Amino acid sequence: MIGFDNEKYLRVQAEAIVKRIEMFQGKLYLEFGGKLIQDQHAARVLPGYDPNCKIKLLQRLKEMVEIVYCICAGDIEKGRIRGDFGLTYDTATLKTFDDLEDFGFSINTVIMNRYHGERSANRFIDFLKMRGIRVYTQPEIEGYPADVEKIVSPDGYGRNPFVETNKPLVIVTGAGPGSGKMSTCLSQVYHHHLHGQSAGFAKFETFPIWNLPLKHPVNVAYEAATADLQDKNMVDPFHLAAYGVTSINYNRDIENFSIMEKIIKRVSDPSSPMLSYRSPTDMGVNRAKEGIVNDEAVSRAAKQEIIRRYFRYAWELKQGLEKKETVEILERLMQEMGVKPADRPVVPAAREAASQAQTLGKGNRGVYCGAAIQLRDDSVVTGINTPLMHAESAAILNAVKKMAGIPREIDLLSESLIKNIARMKKDILGSKTESLNVEEVLIALSISAANSPASEVCLRKLEQLAGGEFHCTHIISKGDENGLRKLRLNVTTDALPTSRGFYY
Repeated sequence: MIGFDNEKYLRVQAEAIVKRIEMFQGKLYLEFGGKLIQDQHAARVLPGYDPNCKIKLLQRLKEMVEIVYCICAGDIEKGRIRGDFGLTYDTATLKTFDDLEDFGFSINTVIMNRYHGERSANRFIDFLKMRGIRVYTQPEIEGYPADVEKIVSPDGYGRNPFVETNKPLVIVTGAGPGSGKMSTCLSQVYHHHLHGQSAGFAKFETFPIWNLPLKHPVNVAYEAATADLQDKNMVDPFHLAAYGVTSINYNRDIENFSIMEKIIKRVSDPSSPMLSYRSPTDMGVNRAKEGIVNDEAVSRAAKQEIIRRYFRYAWELKQGLEKKETVEILERLMQEMGVKPADRPVVPAAREAASQAQTLGKGNRGVYCGAAIQLRDDSVVTGINTPLMHAESAAILNAVKKMAGIPREIDLLSESLIKNIARMKKDILGSKTESLNVEEVLIALSISAANSPASEVCLRKLEQLAGGEFHCTHIISKGDENGLRKLRLNVTTDALPTSRGFYY
């Protein structure tokens, strides 16, 4: 069910940004939070929202836009991973640049923030420069953000290079949280002020939606998505005191606003419209609520996202990548929203499939895994593991067969094809298992499509899985995870162990 009107939202959001540019006499640094491209969180909680809505917004303003990209040097050095892509931050950055070019934008300026001469950061800087991209390094400012006197001085922002920009709207975005976007914006405003030029700063973040209630499921879903950062939605006390209007923001912006006010006063001239910011909400230009056309639909979708986030963090906890406290936050949020893990339809279906597989295989050695996919018509299709195929792979094949109207008992892959791939895996590549993962099954299906009309029809149905819900009972292998990500399925797992092994 559609809950969000993209066209209406794009119109009012573009108007709000243009008005903000005009406030500052034609020079605005706009901090872009969240994902600039493929914002799947927004697409999941606002059914009908285009994942590329933000970049399409910028296309409407293209003649006045240039983009500055921020990266934290420490994230490059640590090899930090972007969960949505499964890529390190440097590689994910390059992917973003390629994606932006597909939409007609190019990045010619990168800011390496909190830079201390890290070796990996230096290699990445050299790589970017070889490709004609300007790279500026900005050191970490001691005492940031509390020591305002130090920050707004020649020893603070004054040490940062002034980045020459030509367009009235400078989008400052970056590789995840902590990339130094806000610091870069305010540093630029500081330098403009030194040059006697007018420039302003504003924030563009889709969530939390400031004019939805504090406990609206969409805002709670944002809290769930950032539980690892300990973000918490709050009523903006500054906005309430200034205007008598309840608005929602998150703890970090609220906690830092008093400091922000002091910084703004120091980087601005006495007539700057930035001095009219009386709350964190005032700094934002978020018009997302204008696009919501069905509150029931977005509320239901947001509750499902909270359950997804619970499974994601629980999985990462088992991998040693997340803290127990984060999972406990999700348990509390689910309780507040009146939902539980089994309210995700694919969860009980996958567990039931595993249970049935165990009953059928009683007496045989092995672990029995179940997987389930919810299709666009809300029907649920399951799969179980066999000696020659993972449960995830079986569910994919059963799903495309259902969409194509092909009986489940019809085999899409010949026994000889499966056995040849299995033999290659074990005898030539030295794999411990012959069973085909999702990536391997997708390749096998494309090969089979050359000679099988049924396989060809099913191959074309794969794209219709995008945005579907998927759950499996056991730990997902890398080959399965990569394949499911490329199919753009919303994946969760119980992450039960599949064997006694640790490495494989």
